[in-house]
Amino acid sequence: MSRIGNLPIQIPAGVTVNFDKNVVTVKGPKGELTQELKDDISIEIEDGTVKVVRPSDQKNHKSLHGLYRALISNMVVGVSEGYKIVQELVGVGYKASNQGQLLELGLGYSHNIFIELPREVKLETVTERGKNPLIILESHDKQLIGQVAAKIRSFRKPEPYKGKGIKFQGEVLRRKAGKSAASK
Repeated sequence: MSRIGNLPIQIPAGVTVNFDKNVVTVKGPKGELTQELKDDISIEIEDGTVKVVRPSDQKNHKSLHGLYRALISNMVVGVSEGYKIVQELVGVGYKASNQGQLLELGLGYSHNIFIELPREVKLETVTERGKNPLIILESHDKQLIGQVAAKIRSFRKPEPYKGKGIKFQGEVLRRKAGKSAASK
């Protein structure tokens, strides 16, 4: 029995959920998202809640039940509240700047890295003296913002000795001791 799949999703004020022909559409103040469902899975919308229904207790139906419930829940939260990811550039001389949707990263390579972000993701860079530069991403689509953040992080992952690289704000890195003096 899927515990996640059986939980009803509360629809906040200002959000509408429509379901027809295996496509769920969620509209809200932050935007609109759609998700296609498999033929077997359906949803019921009543009294300000959404409930995901599966036809049987087969293993694939159980897994899709929980998956689609989580995806629809993320869509509802995204169009009502939105998602925000803050990344921090740790390292001497690392910098980030943006012009509109074009992000420029200086990460210690021989050249700067330029990335054009999708228009659904709102980009902001913050550089304060004495603090690490920050990249702030905001969007209503959880999957897209996570994918963009992972791509940015892939240019310079944090290394375990000094912790230099692009990390998520608040992330705790496992650190290694490094070399120790040889005993005689």
